[in-house]
Amino acid sequence: MIRNEPPITPELVAEHGLKPDEYRRILDLIGREPSFTELGIFSAMWNEHCSYKSSKVHLRGLPTKAPWVIQGPGENAGVIDIGDGLAVVFKMESHNHPSYIEPYQGAATGVGGILRDVFTMGARPIACLNALSFGDPKHPKTRHLVSGVVAGIGGYGNSFGVPTVGGQVRFHTRYDGNNLVNAMAVGLARTDGIFYAAASGVGMPIVYLGSKTGRDGIHGASMASAEFGEGAEEKRPTVQVGDPFSEKLLLEACLEIMAKDCVIAIQDMGAAGLTCSAVEMGAKGDLGVDLELDSVPCRETGMSAYEMMLSESQERMLMVLKPEKEKEAEAIFRKWGLDFAIVGRTTPSKRFIVKHGGDVMADLPIKELGDEAPVYNRPFVETPKQPAIKAESVKPPMSTADALEKLIASPDLCSKRWVWEQYDHVILGNTVQRPGGDAAVVRVEEGPKGLALTVDVTPRYCEADPFEGGKQAVAEAWRNLVAVGARPLALTDNLNFGNPEKPEIMGQFVGCVRGIAEACKALDFPVVSGNVSLYNETQGRAILPTPSIGGVGLLDDYTRSASLAFKAEGEAILLLGETQGWLGQSLYLREICGREEGAPPPVDLVEERENGDAVRALIAGGRVTAVHDLSDGGLLVALAEMAMASGIGAALDAPPSDTPAHAYWFGEDQARYLVTVPAADAEAVIAIARTAGVLAARIGTTGGAAIALPGERAILVKALAERFEGWLPNYMAGGPN
Repeated sequence: MIRNEPPITPELVAEHGLKPDEYRRILDLIGREPSFTELGIFSAMWNEHCSYKSSKVHLRGLPTKAPWVIQGPGENAGVIDIGDGLAVVFKMESHNHPSYIEPYQGAATGVGGILRDVFTMGARPIACLNALSFGDPKHPKTRHLVSGVVAGIGGYGNSFGVPTVGGQVRFHTRYDGNNLVNAMAVGLARTDGIFYAAASGVGMPIVYLGSKTGRDGIHGASMASAEFGEGAEEKRPTVQVGDPFSEKLLLEACLEIMAKDCVIAIQDMGAAGLTCSAVEMGAKGDLGVDLELDSVPCRETGMSAYEMMLSESQERMLMVLKPEKEKEAEAIFRKWGLDFAIVGRTTPSKRFIVKHGGDVMADLPIKELGDEAPVYNRPFVETPKQPAIKAESVKPPMSTADALEKLIASPDLCSKRWVWEQYDHVILGNTVQRPGGDAAVVRVEEGPKGLALTVDVTPRYCEADPFEGGKQAVAEAWRNLVAVGARPLALTDNLNFGNPEKPEIMGQFVGCVRGIAEACKALDFPVVSGNVSLYNETQGRAILPTPSIGGVGLLDDYTRSASLAFKAEGEAILLLGETQGWLGQSLYLREICGREEGAPPPVDLVEERENGDAVRALIAGGRVTAVHDLSDGGLLVALAEMAMASGIGAALDAPPSDTPAHAYWFGEDQARYLVTVPAADAEAVIAIARTAGVLAARIGTTGGAAIALPGERAILVKALAERFEGWLPNYMAGGPN
């Protein structure tokens, strides 16, 4: 036993999240009992968050390649080619558990971590998005969590200087004890200037860069791989503390030494800190790593090897530098006021050796630390199918006008302006379409190209039918990109689920991943990066399965992007796609009828592609003036959003006689869009759509100050907007929920 380290006991092994059979695997692998520091290293490398041990076998089924994909999963972030020597680098990750324990810092460091993943690859971040899931508004902690998380995201992103341009916010009682904070970052790089994590060359200096190491974040990755129970608040010390100003300095210093051709390999110190970054760099390059912890810059005295190896202090990088560039790189980092220390060397041994105070604290096989992590093909049971809800069996409890007013002011459908106005969404000056539409649009450099960005998922669909829900999450992200005129190129995912050791939860995961894979293949929309977050449970109650999908699309000319706001009075409103009036798992059924049940709407991927391609062609041809995809709340909610965005009302035709009115107005059938066109062009556009095999029909005309439905009272757009905009600010101010 190494001096000053505790003996290894079964209790200590369990505290590190390692099961008895996993510990036996460690003993077999190294042929002896591990030191305390080695136990910590194995705990960090073999936990769910870092090793993907419950998900890896299923993730292999995701499509990850396309002619425009430069780098798929396995690096810090995914990379796609957008032409003209430019690449987009992007990824999404979770910071769920830390954000529940300490909402501000948990969310802030989630943003910081995902930004580092992007600029580690050599990209300058140009946009952030997020997907936030909170508990029931009536739960006593919900308001506090919303306030802290939103402030943390805004505080970090605004200070760092990157716009937060889009996202999702939802509420459901299943997130009461385990909110979700999924952060996505997007950056721009030269295709010939991408940097990777694999070390190369023997005897190369390993350099520690950035902020000093402290005791914050120790066991952060392990905490992210465990359920919450009683005493979650006691885990507060495992939440990291972020400094966005230091990260901004780190960004500029990293990009400068990259431009000076100093870097062989680079890795962000994220989950599991120095351990994971050093091991991954060495293992990917088939090299060993010797670390000398006495050289690690620390901000606290007396830190042990164990603490230094597992600290998740923020704003830190590890690099393998070209030896002849050491002085030049150090001068750049000193100029930016950041620490620069040579803490090790690459070796031919394929061993991971950690020294501290003259002692060898760890001596482990480096490849096996990652490659020999347990991989589980866990038993699973498929989610039982729910029956389809027949529209005729749902009796409307109120008028269509009353239902629209109630829906538009419900927590999931109301305006999230209170959230996104706390984010700087226009800094850098390239934001073309701001939050609140189908997808954000940001200009690429000086144009004319633009990127469309979105984050989407419908968790209630995923729980009712994981396969269809997984398909729908991808299809909706694809639709949202199409609705602004972009060609969808690739996605990143953040797969949030409960305890994978429960067969029914594993069944949700497997079903969603299979659905995602099928949709990605059908839509030519590969997965290039992502994250898996499991054990999102509190006292045995799991979250809704929430596989967030972050989509990226390309516009050849950002000035021709479409938006959802009506542009003029007297224009024809066209509905593209088939409407059957699907009410199963709809928000109408839940919010108006008090029933959360039934099968979700089926997703026809052939129809999705045909309809989306037709809409994108109409946008490119300048034939449509406004576009909005149909999703939560159905046709009437989508139309109301278009009206509220413009202040212009609409007169609508009666529903078809074979569809009950409430199902027609609020059903959530997929693959549908609303578009407006000049009245004189309506028949020509309908003919173009039908030639492309897309159902199309004129359903009304824009104009006036109200939404006029046959047989219903008029709904004033201004009054509707007040309800739409009012719920969230009133709730956050302490009003009734």
